Amino acid sequence: MPGLNPKVVVHCLVVKMGTRPIKWGHRRFQPELVPSIEDEVNRLIDVGFIPEVLFPTWLSNIVPVRKKNEQIRVCLDLTNLNHAFPKDDFLLPIPKLMIDATTGHEALTFMDGSSGYYQTRMAPTDKELTAFITPKGVYYYKAMQFGLKNARETYQRAIQNIFDNMLHKNVECYVDDLVVKSLKRVNHPQDLRVVFERLRRY
Repeated sequence: MPGLNPKVVVHCLVVKMGTRPIKWGHRRFQPELVPSIEDEVNRLIDVGFIPEVLFPTWLSNIVPVRKKNEQIRVCLDLTNLNHAFPKDDFLLPIPKLMIDATTGHEALTFMDGSSGYYQTRMAPTDKELTAFITPKGVYYYKAMQFGLKNARETYQRAIQNIFDNMLHKNVECYVDDLVVKSLKRVNHPQDLRVVFERLRRY
């Protein structure tokens, strides 16, 4: 599976001792939604994000959400699982201060991580906790799923590790949003080149 090097970060679910696993029953969907749900599940299987799982301890339901292009996004209802582990206290940046930090720069490039959360692997011991039931079968996420508690903190920690010596100089980042900034426009292509080279390393 492509994505961030696991040596940089993996997403861990530190489930509290003594927590009783919760398994949802199968949610029924309107018949016309089922083919679209199965198409999306097949896509996630094909790209290597979800394998099938047998006898999971936790089991969540899916929530199909129709996107603007009429395709279905399969989201998970992770409410019960999220209650089972503590909040990560890693500090997220303050967006207003990030905006202030771009003042006086002649060139700015804004980037958004493509399927950002999916670039982070789940910890091997925790991935099956994300098991979910669909009309097609039961699967789990090998990658960090949107909606998991602490996902933003994990992603921010990874990005800060990657751009450690560049932060607040020519890079600002908030979770999967990245700003490359240059005091002089003429230096911007070189600053972008350095950022892309850094990303390729991970």
